[in-house]
Amino acid sequence: MDTISAKIDTRLYRTEIKSASDNVLISDEPQELGGKNLGLNPTELLAASLASCTVITLRMYINRKQWDVSEINAKIDFERDSERGVSVFTRKIEVIGEINDEQRQRLETIANSCPIHKTLTHSIEIKTTLI
Repeated sequence: MDTISAKIDTRLYRTEIKSASDNVLISDEPQELGGKNLGLNPTELLAASLASCTVITLRMYINRKQWDVSEINAKIDFERDSERGVSVFTRKIEVIGEINDEQRQRLETIANSCPIHKTLTHSIEIKTTLI
């Protein structure tokens, strides 16, 4: 189980996020929403999870196959379509290196298999307890 904690004090809306392995990052809201824009906002963090998981998963696969790829970039656009009741992630992946069409197709399949992609496309259950 991965455990993440978030802590906010009286500073609007600076949030310290900490992992079980003591990695820390700051999340915040933009100035126009009352924050100080000190870090990614929660929506950006969600999109960042998909982007980072995608490129890490692709790098692992590419390294295992020993393909000549120097860089992988992922761009995620996220929007909520309240009319349809759907959230839409648009992911664009750039692979810099020597790959053919068959490899490119395989990488798209692998990208769709990254753990965060699977999490976001399957049922999610959130259990909340106020302590």
